[in-house]
Amino acid sequence: MTVAANGVLNVKKNEFWAEFSGGMRAIAPLIAAVIPIGLVFGAVAATKGLSPLETGLMSALVFAGGSQFVAMDIWTHPASWAGLGFAALLVNIRHVLMGASIGSKMQAFPPRARYFSVLFLADEIWAMAEFRAGIARLTPAWFAGLATPFYLTWLLSSLAGATLGAFLGNPVTLGLDFAFPAVFIVLVMGFWKGPETGAVLLASGAAAVMTQHFIPGVWYIAAGALAGLAAAMVSGKRRVEVTP
Repeated sequence: MTVAANGVLNVKKNEFWAEFSGGMRAIAPLIAAVIPIGLVFGAVAATKGLSPLETGLMSALVFAGGSQFVAMDIWTHPASWAGLGFAALLVNIRHVLMGASIGSKMQAFPPRARYFSVLFLADEIWAMAEFRAGIARLTPAWFAGLATPFYLTWLLSSLAGATLGAFLGNPVTLGLDFAFPAVFIVLVMGFWKGPETGAVLLASGAAAVMTQHFIPGVWYIAAGALAGLAAAMVSGKRRVEVTP
């Protein structure tokens, strides 16, 4: 019995590490891309007066690059916590849809592991998990292989950026500010499904740009999200109508 139990345990360990390493390999290119984004965030946080410790805590507890950048953009002394919280809510409201989407593909996850996993649901992690679920079963080990190195990279690069902020200088002059949109361009192209996707992107982008031009604050984020959702619903309705 002992030999058999050890054999089963070794098989499970091997399966776990195979799945975990598979997730790490899948997220590796995006980890390379997120390093400059973390450096930029850390440098921006340092210019706002945050210490490396405070910057690291924010990255560790919030773990949402978009809302962290928006928070730094509207950061004041003393900070308006209500404004920061509302801005973070607007930016991260998409996580409700992302969580619902990926949650339906977590049949292999125990209930507690499912809820714990979505705490680490960044855009890049969600996209890679969706890709995986489309071709194979999404397992806790594979998801952990995505989330663990990505989370640690974001945390450490933020700390490095805050520590070296004075030496990095203005991120815009170094071209590091383009890293963020570059990552999302790659993710969007992975979900490209032809003209319908283009229509959604056009509607979302146009609404966001117009709202930012005429309305102060971060309302352009909500406007872009709503316009994109409306365009997706119209496209889906048309597709259903033409389907015999």
